[in-house]
Amino acid sequence: MSRSDRSGPGPGAAIGSFVGAVADWYDFFLYGIVAGLLFDELFFPAADPAVGTLAAWSTFGVGFLFRPLGGIVFGHFGDRLGRKKMLILTMVIMGLSSTLIGVLPTYAEAGVWAPALLVTLRATQGFAVGGEWGGAALMAVESAPAKWRSLYSSGVQVGASVGLLLATAAVKYTSVRMSDEAFHDWGWRVPFLVSGVIVVIGLIVRALVDESPVFGAQVAARPAAGRRRPPLLTAVREHPAGFLAIIGLRLVELLTFYCVTTFALSYGTREYGLDRDALLDINLVVGALAIVTIPLFAYLADRYTRRSVYLWGAGIGVLCALPFFVALRSGSMVLLLVAAILLVNGAHDMAVAVQQPLFTDMFGPEFRYSGAGVGYQLASVIGGGFTPLIAGTLVLWAGGDWVLVALYLLIGCGISFTVALNLHSGPPSYPDIRKTPAREGTRV
Repeated sequence: MSRSDRSGPGPGAAIGSFVGAVADWYDFFLYGIVAGLLFDELFFPAADPAVGTLAAWSTFGVGFLFRPLGGIVFGHFGDRLGRKKMLILTMVIMGLSSTLIGVLPTYAEAGVWAPALLVTLRATQGFAVGGEWGGAALMAVESAPAKWRSLYSSGVQVGASVGLLLATAAVKYTSVRMSDEAFHDWGWRVPFLVSGVIVVIGLIVRALVDESPVFGAQVAARPAAGRRRPPLLTAVREHPAGFLAIIGLRLVELLTFYCVTTFALSYGTREYGLDRDALLDINLVVGALAIVTIPLFAYLADRYTRRSVYLWGAGIGVLCALPFFVALRSGSMVLLLVAAILLVNGAHDMAVAVQQPLFTDMFGPEFRYSGAGVGYQLASVIGGGFTPLIAGTLVLWAGGDWVLVALYLLIGCGISFTVALNLHSGPPSYPDIRKTPAREGTRV
């Protein structure tokens, strides 16, 4: 690693990445929560209830389809023009999209235009968040002390958890403060409109943060002739295995999170008649715990190795996939809370705690916004956005049973475990995280 890639402490960059992530992910998660509760009735009322639910999950997945495009566009200009400019732009786009969702007419008011506009705004959300992770991760990683890169950059994922916490709290508070009829008619719009306030705060904080020192030293100072090839093409040519590794590693994170916080919310209320507010409370608990668990696991990763933390997370995902759905079927909120904590605050949080330095270090600084960002978003499409839709389809195939969904979750976590286990045997572009402790200041 070059000297400039071992930048000194950057708490300002870490704070900016955290606050920006809160704003962007609040909007993104809010859509998933409300889609699972109401969007089938509000935007797809002509469909059979089961089909309407799948249609609502389809719009949820559309956002993920556009995330790789956002990763490509913002990654390209982030590698050329700077990380900070792109992060401000992604936040503006995300905030406007969410606010407009809050004022959309429903199917009863606008007919087919309502779902069409909903899909368009969800796609715009996905495009914006597609550029968020790569830039936020790089700002934090590239400004952190070499010894504590996981810990400093973990704020990106803590921000996502706080975003989930705020989105869930906003929906729950609005729900309990009014009748079901009022919440159905107009109350669901309030959390989307609150997005504007959160975005303004995030923009102020991000505007005060300096550009990444690595970008300034190694990219911006290079002559234009040395940067003619698009960064993404360079990343694909020089580090193709990095993309596949990121996709495999992210399955444990994506499947555990969306099965617990999004799919189970809809499935539990519709299939087993579980209390909506009680399930929202579980989301609140796991979101709050993540504020502690993610930095803790990041600290352990810097202290020991990132690979070991990742393996523990994927292993917990494999072991707890079936018990989670058994707890859901039992109707016991205590058992369900324990299972949710193991999957989200155990499996999920262990994985995301180390992703920022692990993924970005697979690519050189001249093209890592494109390489790591696009790889991250491709994984989001494959293992994230359509998880509720796939899970809902598997439930239909199984006649309402959850077994196929549990196997889907188990297999995804098993793939992540296998990829992490074999990272050391990959080509030179793979960091050897089995043999090299992160505390020695290595690339991992």
